[in-house]
Amino acid sequence: MSKGKFFSFLVLVGAIALIAIHSIKLISAPPASTAVTVKLSGWGGNIVEQKLLQQVLNDFEAQHPQIKVKYEVISDQYMDVLKTRLVGEAAPDVFYLDALEAPFLMSQDVLEPLDAYITPEFDLGDFEPNLLKSFKYKNHIYGLPKDYSTLSLFYNKQAFAAAGLKNPPPTWEELRAYSQKLTGKLNRYGLGITPELARQAYKIKAFGGQIVDQNGNASFASEAGLQGLQLVVDQYQKDRSSAQKSDVGTNSGSEMFGQSKVAMVIEGNWAIPYLRETFPQLEFATAEIPTINAQKGTMVFTVAYVMNKQAKDKAAAWELISYLTGKAGMEKWTGTGFALPTRQSVAQKLGYDQDPLRSPFVAGVNYATPWQVGKYPGAIVNNFDNQFISALLGQQPLKQAMVRAENEANQQIKTME
Repeated sequence: MSKGKFFSFLVLVGAIALIAIHSIKLISAPPASTAVTVKLSGWGGNIVEQKLLQQVLNDFEAQHPQIKVKYEVISDQYMDVLKTRLVGEAAPDVFYLDALEAPFLMSQDVLEPLDAYITPEFDLGDFEPNLLKSFKYKNHIYGLPKDYSTLSLFYNKQAFAAAGLKNPPPTWEELRAYSQKLTGKLNRYGLGITPELARQAYKIKAFGGQIVDQNGNASFASEAGLQGLQLVVDQYQKDRSSAQKSDVGTNSGSEMFGQSKVAMVIEGNWAIPYLRETFPQLEFATAEIPTINAQKGTMVFTVAYVMNKQAKDKAAAWELISYLTGKAGMEKWTGTGFALPTRQSVAQKLGYDQDPLRSPFVAGVNYATPWQVGKYPGAIVNNFDNQFISALLGQQPLKQAMVRAENEANQQIKTME
């Protein structure tokens, strides 16, 4: 073999050896790191809401390429499905939790406390305190509220003009007087009502009553609590200037107002886009709920993102929660106006505190009654609602109805503890 051929042979052998070594390295090298998947669950909203959430999640993934979000909508029996999955250790890593259901889950040691993850840069103090406290339990924070709505008074501007009314009523006594003037004019009734505890709790508190006591038992049948509820019954039975949805053949308070069956209604922020889209010709305005017993009052409904204590990658789960409830993520989520931001700085940046329709909702958040009634809300809510509607329809006296509701609720709670 000539020197040239021998040299070529050595080069070939060397090349083969290098290829072999490289192949071995490829086989033995660890695979490229794959993205972590965080499972997120919530209940179904409207199409606009679903699309908006997906956009926010897409933005999160673009900024966090190492984390993928698998979003699942639990469209039916949300809490029942979630509780079953938590017991079976098959729950999502991050999920929606309504303030109403929070006390029970926080007490069951199935949620991850978030205190250790929250840094000064996250600016926890930016959240509305009245919203954050709904997700605190035994000095720990278990959830960060993603949005909220209070209740405000909606009134038909054309109906007000026809009745010679210029401004919204500042007190409940004036609201009743307004209702009588408005009934039978452009609208069949002055005020639309929803006889559920979720809409009546602030009236109970206006006279010093309470929904549950320190032990978590129902206590809404006190004389103080009955005073607030009596206002609703008297207006419905004596004045005949208010109506509930079934009286006028509608499915909700927003609908009976939109169809001009009633001139006023007390509803949440969610009614604004609904009314604008469904009843574009309706001229309406909003105001804070009239004072009762010289006390300002409303309800506040809020939902938080919480972390499953069994989450597979808690650091990634926190990254998702902190983005969704951080200033940038929250601004994207609430920028369209169908939900209100729980961060004060975001509300100010979006101008909701100056918005003619939304400012009453923002103003009410500090004095609102959180929609939360202890660890066993089903027993309290169901018994109240069933008995209160009976009293409203005149089937039994109010006090008898509420005492019955309270006793039955507390008997049920005893069997659950």
